[in-house]
Amino acid sequence: MHFNKKVPVLARRTFSSSARQLRNKVPEAQKLFQEDNGLPVHIKGGTVDVVLYRVTMTLTIAGTCYSLYWLLTACMPQKKA
Repeated sequence: MHFNKKVPVLARRTFSSSARQLRNKVPEAQKLFQEDNGLPVHIKGGTVDVVLYRVTMTLTIAGTCYSLYWLLTACMPQKKA
């Protein structure tokens, strides 16, 4: 029974002493995204946001074209050999 009393105390000490204090970055992000600089919100984050946006648009357009190609191929009559 003596062992059962120590387990919760040890668990509490472990979690409370090892928890890091994290800095709140939300106010900085709010300032960045609410700034009136004429940029759309999806590229206000900088170069990384622009690259991610362009890669996403490229994949979307390429996937749409690829799907349309196979749809067109599927609706064509088969050649009889």
